[in-house]
Amino acid sequence: MNITPVTNWIAGLFILPVNPTFKVQYRNMRRIFLLTVAIFVIGALNAQTAEDSVKAAVNNLFTAMKTADSAGIVHAFTDGAILQSIKEKDGNTTVEDEKVVDFAHVIAGMKKNDADERIKFGVVEIDGPLAIVWTPYQFYYKGTFSHCGVDSYQLLRVKGGWKIQYLIDTRRKGGCL
Repeated sequence: MNITPVTNWIAGLFILPVNPTFKVQYRNMRRIFLLTVAIFVIGALNAQTAEDSVKAAVNNLFTAMKTADSAGIVHAFTDGAILQSIKEKDGNTTVEDEKVVDFAHVIAGMKKNDADERIKFGVVEIDGPLAIVWTPYQFYYKGTFSHCGVDSYQLLRVKGGWKIQYLIDTRRKGGCL
């Protein structure tokens, strides 16, 4: 029977060899192999995809809103980010701009859990440092339904991770998803 060194090594991983020299040499190799496998398995289980990290950036905004954390809100956006809301009244559509610091100031004036925006992730697309996200939402203020709509985001991957560069939303009282 011709046994190659590779076959000996693989056999040594799973069976206890009889030869004492063989035993020590392959026991150490088995430990290294099993440790390497464990590291890869743990790494794979903890690996976060690009889509997961984009979603986490969006979720960070809503966690900050829910906890009335104005610094967390500012941190969710890039410098110079644009926030807009589409309003419809009497058949006219307008767009209102809001500054991130003003939005953060409004949230800071609320109590924890006053602002509860519940989103569902729809589209998430990523191309290098650019991501787009579409999330239908329902907004509750102090536990009472206020309005619903859709948030549309453009995010940039910058040094500190994903940040929101642009957010525009629709708002309505009915026809919620």
